Amino acid sequence: MKRRDFLIQAGLFSTSLITTIGSHAWVAHSATAKSNPKRLIVIFLRGGVDGLSLVVPYSETAYYQARPKIAIPQPGKQGGVIDLDGRFGLNPALSPLTPFWQKGNLAFVHACGSPDPTRSHFDAQKYMESGTPGNKGTRDGWMNRLLGVIAKKTPVQAVTVGQNTPWILYGQMPIANLPSGGKPNQRLLIDRPQVATAFDQLYSGKDSLSQSYRQGRMARAAIMNDLDQEMKMANNGAPLPNGFAKDASRLAQLMVKDSRIELGFMAVGGWDTHANQGSSQGLLANNLGKLGKGLAVLVEGLGNVYQNTTIVVMSEFGRTVQQNNNAGTDHGHGNVVWVLGGKVRGGKVYGEWPGLSPSQLYQKRDLDISTDFRDVISNLLQNHLNLNTSQLNQILPNYKPTQKIALL
Repeated sequence: MKRRDFLIQAGLFSTSLITTIGSHAWVAHSATAKSNPKRLIVIFLRGGVDGLSLVVPYSETAYYQARPKIAIPQPGKQGGVIDLDGRFGLNPALSPLTPFWQKGNLAFVHACGSPDPTRSHFDAQKYMESGTPGNKGTRDGWMNRLLGVIAKKTPVQAVTVGQNTPWILYGQMPIANLPSGGKPNQRLLIDRPQVATAFDQLYSGKDSLSQSYRQGRMARAAIMNDLDQEMKMANNGAPLPNGFAKDASRLAQLMVKDSRIELGFMAVGGWDTHANQGSSQGLLANNLGKLGKGLAVLVEGLGNVYQNTTIVVMSEFGRTVQQNNNAGTDHGHGNVVWVLGGKVRGGKVYGEWPGLSPSQLYQKRDLDISTDFRDVISNLLQNHLNLNTSQLNQILPNYKPTQKIALL
């Protein structure tokens, strides 16, 4: 058995709170962290969420003609959308987000997504997470490349919620994994003193694997310390929300406690609504209610940190405009990207709206894409994280933004 395989089975890399990727390990140094650095959190809705049911084009007759059973009613009607700007409305299940819209902290970019035509979940997710649509050869994710550009040589600069490393954070730079669910600080084999001592002796050398091991141990200790403090606070107050809200609250607490954590990632599944999608009530609405509550919990938990934080919500593709025979929708193309943050120029639906009449649809079935998702990402990287053109080219290679969306 190879030493790296043994480490994985022992629970240090893939199933612990720290995952170290790549052969080019670096030695961790203590960092002088800023009191409130810029933060970026990406939330990926896996399964292809129906953007037309999130930010509803209620002024379009074609929308209601195509969806006789699942369309969200117009404002003022029972179960109707929450009016945003006279053209678009917010799904009522997302009502916890309306205060952010009213304060100008929440914006949407409609008819946005990846230009690649694939309808494969696997390929579409990889293309958006790699930042190189259509290129299956990209071996890392754009957030990992971003980490390489802004790295301050601290092992907990990027945190993903979940046991596995998502493609968006896969690459040479190390990231910390915060398990999702009820026992994020459960002890692992490596936490036993005798086992830890043996591993410390075994990996005391100067080779890259030994350095990766020591870096992983340092990051795990830092994250575990933050978690222990957070759990003590929770014992004196109300219990954390379930599901996404619980994970969002935990991520927020970590970012507040540790200013070294600048990047965060969360993935939420359950959006592949081929059947029984529902309208203002039903499967999709139930999931959106939990998502909206979790986002509100995330913002509340961030507190003052929220002023320097930008949150992006995205999905691999949208759904068909026409409902199918199972009262659901199938894999589509154009979608909506959400941007939420203390400095966001919100209260507006950005992007050129292509329309939903048959002649305006992509391949005669889907919402077309008028804004490449990389236009949104590059805008945030440039105006939120203050990256220059050269740095942007490292993160989104061979791409030049086609639109300037003034989100910040």
